[in-house]
Amino acid sequence: MKKIGVFTSGGDAPGMNAAIRAVVRTCFYNNIEPYGIYEGYKGLIAGEIYLLTSKDVGNVIQRGGTFLKSARCKEFHTKKGRQQAYDNIKKHELDGIVAIGGDGTFTGANIFNREFNIPFVGLPGTIDNDLFGTDYTIGYDTALNTVIEAVDKIRDTANSHNRLFLVEVMGRDAGFIALRSGIAVGAEAILIPETQTYINELVAKLESGTKNHKNSMIVIVAEGDDAGGAYEIAEQVKQKCPNYDARVTVLGHIQRGGSPSALDRVLASRLGNAAVDALLANKTNLMIGVVNNQISYTPFSKAIKHHQKLNTDLLDLAEILSY
Repeated sequence: MKKIGVFTSGGDAPGMNAAIRAVVRTCFYNNIEPYGIYEGYKGLIAGEIYLLTSKDVGNVIQRGGTFLKSARCKEFHTKKGRQQAYDNIKKHELDGIVAIGGDGTFTGANIFNREFNIPFVGLPGTIDNDLFGTDYTIGYDTALNTVIEAVDKIRDTANSHNRLFLVEVMGRDAGFIALRSGIAVGAEAILIPETQTYINELVAKLESGTKNHKNSMIVIVAEGDDAGGAYEIAEQVKQKCPNYDARVTVLGHIQRGGSPSALDRVLASRLGNAAVDALLANKTNLMIGVVNNQISYTPFSKAIKHHQKLNTDLLDLAEILSY
């Protein structure tokens, strides 16, 4: 390995810059030239590939987002697009690539590796924490703490006015953010895609809280819940209980931004370092994660096919603590 490329793809996540930095610095340590590929697969096709210096990764570990940028790329779904990407890899003489992203990123890397046999290693960069093969993904802890900080402030207003707040968080297909943040903020109910939501049961739980003289109530709603988003659920609750002063807050993309937490910075640094080590050891076509605080390796085919499962004990805990 003389030259290694690195890119970020899919949705941005806090800690991606820390991961890029770790890849670059580990390359320097091993006398390898690191190349940044701008805008993910789009940049690979367009040839936006540049040698990175120590200055490029200085003062980035604390920054959210990704300085290499990220983009969706329909062209990479085509054989012609992938051929152009391969031609650019050969032109810049890259010996291996570190791809930071999620399911879509690893799917593309898996196909590309099969077609052209270019060594790829993936790092799990997504706030959803739904990738199989790692206990935590880069960006999840920061997003979780962003939600908690926001809901704590909303609770202050809810208490002051005896209001019900439905707070919508990210989680189109997975409820990891909703579940853990809901427990952390003491939510009265947590609605997630993995479990079916019954409005009558939700209303009964809220009425029970009213009878127990709760000054305010918080309902955390994952955006992919089967009953709809927070606005739709709020309307259904109002129809059954017109006396509720129900308000909705959609946290949206603030969950993706901000300075990464200590946990995300350390996780990203460990994974970035392990990615270069894996390529040097001829390990390829796999995702690197952390399981039980140890570096783990999961083939792309398995990481893509399976998804992280929710801890059912946390579901039970959330139900008990909502009383």
